[in-house]
Amino acid sequence: MSKPMPAIFFGHGNPMNTLTDNDFTRGWRHAGSAVVRPRAVLCVSAHWYIPGTSVTSAPFLKTIHDFEGFPRELYDIQYPAPGDPGLARDVRDLLAPLPVGLDDDWGLDHGTWSVLRHVFPQADVPVVQLSIDRTKPAAYHFNIGKQLSPLRDEGVLIVGSGNLVHNLYLYSWDRHHMIKPFDWAERFETKTREFLVSGDNDSLINYGNMGNDALLSIPTPDHYLPLLYITALRREGEPVSFPVSGFDGGSMSMLAVQIG
Repeated sequence: MSKPMPAIFFGHGNPMNTLTDNDFTRGWRHAGSAVVRPRAVLCVSAHWYIPGTSVTSAPFLKTIHDFEGFPRELYDIQYPAPGDPGLARDVRDLLAPLPVGLDDDWGLDHGTWSVLRHVFPQADVPVVQLSIDRTKPAAYHFNIGKQLSPLRDEGVLIVGSGNLVHNLYLYSWDRHHMIKPFDWAERFETKTREFLVSGDNDSLINYGNMGNDALLSIPTPDHYLPLLYITALRREGEPVSFPVSGFDGGSMSMLAVQIG
């Protein structure tokens, strides 16, 4: 039996990382070169956060520029990876009896393409996105991740894209690469790393129990929930590693978490 594909959570951070050569993007490129080429990528992005569960089913996916106020160069980027309608149907079947919509209108949002542009720069690996149901609690998303586990044995790289700590209210835009992280952000990341290494999934799901550090680190759950999809995929005895680390803007963790 061949080794299952790893699963990776990427802290995608500022959309300008798409255009930048830095420690984060170099780590993303290394992650792409270090894995066996997948037959497809299934991505859970913080930026497809809707009521209900849907999966992209079109054979060709548009590049969505879902942000404002950035340089023109960023809006000119295209990531023309093909879709995979067959994988979309497989995801729907794995999640049954949960109703899963096959969506042929949504494309690839920047949570997906800003990272994959570095991980697979040729845009030649098919990509499917799975939405995050914003009406459901954290445990629900963890359980969906568990149901996706068979895909790892079928050559699918499952990716989560968000940020472990994501507080844009306190993010330093002007000198973001020079700002020391807030104490509460470092504490929350350190504690979460401990939970990841020890496999304490209950604490990861019930992150609110970490009090004010959690409230400041995760003012909204959209960027945290993709991590739960990835941690749910860990099998007995599998290692957890952190191929990318660091903070940006004081209030954004760029931690990447790899299972397997």
